[in-house]
Amino acid sequence: MALGVSASRLKTRRRALASTTRPAGERPVLIEGRNAVAEALRAGLPLKRITLADGLKPDRAIDEIVRRAGEAGVRVDRVPRRKLDELSDRGNHQGVVAEAAPFRYAELGRVLKTVPEGPALVIVLDHVTDPGNFGAIVRTAEVVGAAAVVVAARRSASVTGSAWKAAAGAFAHVPVAQVPNLVAALDRLKEAGFWVAGASERAEQTIWEAPLDGRIVLVMGSEGEGLARLTAERCDFLVSLPQAGRVGSLNVAQATTAIAYEWMRRRQGAG
Repeated sequence: MALGVSASRLKTRRRALASTTRPAGERPVLIEGRNAVAEALRAGLPLKRITLADGLKPDRAIDEIVRRAGEAGVRVDRVPRRKLDELSDRGNHQGVVAEAAPFRYAELGRVLKTVPEGPALVIVLDHVTDPGNFGAIVRTAEVVGAAAVVVAARRSASVTGSAWKAAAGAFAHVPVAQVPNLVAALDRLKEAGFWVAGASERAEQTIWEAPLDGRIVLVMGSEGEGLARLTAERCDFLVSLPQAGRVGSLNVAQATTAIAYEWMRRRQGAG
């Protein structure tokens, strides 16, 4: 186990990780936070190194991280906390940052082969760009038992450390497929027996009235623009969330959670 790393090496690593010369899917991923790093180790995610803040008080999570890192042969460095602040994407690292290999997206065709017959949920993100929202949606997908999450290859959030932290490790358990064309992907999902529901404030029916049963693709629009026109036209029906208050609508991650739980409620009720 290495006990230290120089400031110059740390800065060099940070610049390399921040480089935009490689596509997002080919860049290493920074995973921040005790729970997220521990979950990555539990899931067997290939990690290059883990960096801990000097003077970090031992607790159950830290002990597990150090133990599992040793078992997996992952290098552990210790640096002053301010150096972790420089390395961190968001500054909320809790004294723990791990560097993982580039995330491997699933292939949609292979994902569809693993989806069993009967009720299933696939969440499609129509150019959601915020990593925090992306990660939170993947976390929701894992909690409700969704079969997969599908994202566009361009103009979409990638699996960064911020996304991994928001997902609390769910990326290790939910297939995330990246596709070049969302419309073509929706057509493929329809051929596999899914009904496509798009979330829209302009929908004529709420999630309480819509047929959110069985094999459903839930399409969520981007933070600022909502569903793209071509994407909305491919949906079999649109749904909205009922609202009793006067403030604006929920953000995309919150709305996804609400709709996904309605699907799960019906699946369990039917069972």
